[in-house]
Amino acid sequence: MADKDKPENSGDKKVAKTASIDTNISIGETAEIGNCGDGEEKDGEIVLIDPDTEGVTKCDLVIGVIQELELNHQRIRRIDNLEPLTCVERLYLRWNLIKKIENLDTLTTLKELELYDNQITTLENLSSLVNLEILDVSFNRIREIQGLDNLLKLEKLFLCTNKITKIQNLSHLKNLTLLELGDNKLRVSRPLYKLSSAKFGNNSNRLTKIENLGNLKKLEQLYLSENGFKVIEGLEDLTELTTLDLANNKITLIQNIDHLHKLEEFWMNDNLVEDWLCVDKLSANKRLVTVYLEHNPLCKDPNYRRKIMLAAPWLQQIDATLCRGTPFQDSTAKPQLQSVA
Repeated sequence: MADKDKPENSGDKKVAKTASIDTNISIGETAEIGNCGDGEEKDGEIVLIDPDTEGVTKCDLVIGVIQELELNHQRIRRIDNLEPLTCVERLYLRWNLIKKIENLDTLTTLKELELYDNQITTLENLSSLVNLEILDVSFNRIREIQGLDNLLKLEKLFLCTNKITKIQNLSHLKNLTLLELGDNKLRVSRPLYKLSSAKFGNNSNRLTKIENLGNLKKLEQLYLSENGFKVIEGLEDLTELTTLDLANNKITLIQNIDHLHKLEEFWMNDNLVEDWLCVDKLSANKRLVTVYLEHNPLCKDPNYRRKIMLAAPWLQQIDATLCRGTPFQDSTAKPQLQSVA
C-alpha cells in the first residue's frame, strides 16, 4: 500500500530542503536519504536533491560504491544525473512525480527498480537494464505492456493499478516467476504463452471468464478476486496451485478444483454460494489448510462451521478464525486471526 504520510507544507511559501547522502558508505550498505534542514551541505555528504528543480542533481563519483539508493517521497519530477552510480543494484524512486522513464542507460548493474506511485504513462528506455530482476511500476498511468524486450532476467513484474487493457509482450520473459496485474482495465485474459509464473495476480479487473492459463503449469499462487467470474473453470492444468483467491466475484458453485491436490489456501468469500453439496467436494483437497466462505448465502446457516469441518475435518482455519485445537502459526492466510474458545 502507498504511504499515507505527506510532506510538511508551510503555507504557500516554498521551504528549501536538501536531501543528502553520506559518502562514507561501505559496499552493500543502504544509502539513507537525510534532511539537512537549513539547505546547507554537511561535511562528508553530497547533495542529491535540488529543492528548486525538484530533481536529482549532480553527485560526486565517490558514490559509485553505493549498491542501494532510496529516493522515495522526494517530489522528484525527472530522472537525471545518475551516471556516477556505477555499482548500484537497487534503486527506489517510490512516491514521486516522475512522468517519464529516462536516463537509466548507464545503470547496467541494476537488479531492482521501483517506480511505484508516480505519473508514468509509458514503459520505455529500459533496454540497457539487462540485469534487471525486479521491476515495480504499480500505481502509474501505463496503458500498454511494452519496452521489456531486453529484460530477459526479469523475475518479478508489478503492474498493479494502471490502465492496462491487454496482457501482451511477455512471452519472452522465461524467468518470470511473479506477475501482478491487479486493478487494471483487463476484460479478456490473453494466453500467457511460455510463461511459468509461480504467482499470478489479476485482481480487481473486469474479467468474466477464467481462461488462457493453461501455459502456467508451474503456477503456485493465483489471485483473481474482485472480477466478474460466475464459474470456476480453466484450472485443469494448474495442478501445482497452493493458493487460489476467487473472493468478491459472482460464483455460485464450488467446482472444478478436486484435482488441485496441493491446494492449501482457498479464498471464496463474498460470492453467491448457497449449495452445501458443492462444499462437500472440498473432501478431495486433502492438503487444504484455510477456507474463506464468509459473506456467501450459506454462511447464514447456524451450523455453518460444523458443516465445513465435516466436509474437510483437517482444516486449520475457517474464515478469520482458527479451528478448535489448532495452534496459531504464521501462514499466507488472510490477517485478523482469532482463536475460538
